[in-house]
Amino acid sequence: MKTFKEILENRHAYAKSWKAKTGRKVLGFYDTYFPEEVAYAAGLMPVRILAEHEADDVTDRLMYGNCYCTRDMLNQFARGRYDYIDGLVSIESCQWWYNAFDTTLIMFPDLFSHYLFTPDYLDARTSKDVMRSELSVFAERLEEWLGTKITDEKLDDAINVYNKNRALLRRIYELRRFDTPVILGSETMEIMLANQVMDKAEANVMLESLLSDIEKREPYQDCVRLMLLGSETYDVSLERLVESLGANVVVDELDNGTGCIANDVIPLKDRLMAIGLRYLGKPHSALKDSIWRRRQERIFQLYEDWQADGVIIAKQIYCHPHGTDMYAVWKLLRERNIPYITFERDTTLPQEETRLAVEGLISQIEPGRTRIAGWSRSGAKTG
Repeated sequence: MKTFKEILENRHAYAKSWKAKTGRKVLGFYDTYFPEEVAYAAGLMPVRILAEHEADDVTDRLMYGNCYCTRDMLNQFARGRYDYIDGLVSIESCQWWYNAFDTTLIMFPDLFSHYLFTPDYLDARTSKDVMRSELSVFAERLEEWLGTKITDEKLDDAINVYNKNRALLRRIYELRRFDTPVILGSETMEIMLANQVMDKAEANVMLESLLSDIEKREPYQDCVRLMLLGSETYDVSLERLVESLGANVVVDELDNGTGCIANDVIPLKDRLMAIGLRYLGKPHSALKDSIWRRRQERIFQLYEDWQADGVIIAKQIYCHPHGTDMYAVWKLLRERNIPYITFERDTTLPQEETRLAVEGLISQIEPGRTRIAGWSRSGAKTG
């Protein structure tokens, strides 16, 4: 557990060390719809660009109106944090991510760059063919840039590595379904975030060892179980705050949480089609869930399966996908009498304001809890 935390906190040093050790390049990306397997097959290490919170005197005049997370991503490039990135890829996704991508390239024009279109209507009849075509163009661009050939054998290896990685992470989530889980929400999210900035083959070795250790742990006591919804997260401050109040985030419906590990690539003779179908078939993000509104039933299924007691919706300020999607989520929760709170944040967490809101939610839930283990705030083990 400690190793994943250190990698997340020192992710730039990790990537530089990986480059020095392997002599290979690092490719940055923003969204979990990015088909990492293709880049991995080309010999690259895909690294997800994550937001932090640093003083910013650059982005106001370049990206005014963007969410704070994407502005910070540009700020980090300007400050040299990502000086090891060799290329950058954006997909058809959030407009703020694209603005960060486009503005970063204006500042750093020598970076390899590619825009990969992923259909907005994932279930359209032609979406699979469009995605297959886009992946073919992307693979050709990488081959031209790197002077290498992305063979079926390399794609098979990448598919196996990534399928294994997602399966191991799903096992960690399964360990949180017990009334007395052996892993906390903050620990899980640290692993998830570190995994997104690592070589997946190395991550798999670490995850296998970690799972063996976690399963031998003394379980935490039963407590209020919360589900996390909303915009993507870039740290574990919210989960730690919840734990400090004697509760635990046992599951999430986040694009960089359950959304990015829920399904695998099913092997096909046409490897690029197989990869494309996996990304089209993964749980819809708020931005892509624009036709049939499938997210609501998935949210409720996860809520039931992990036996959550209430929901926290944490939305990034100016996050338009979740801003326009929120009404449908609220409707679901109200119709099914699920206790919830909603608040906005930027790259920082408003500690006292959030603490009061979470305490209110716990107080609302506590009297109605019916599990045999019961509720004991004084006895709950929270790390």
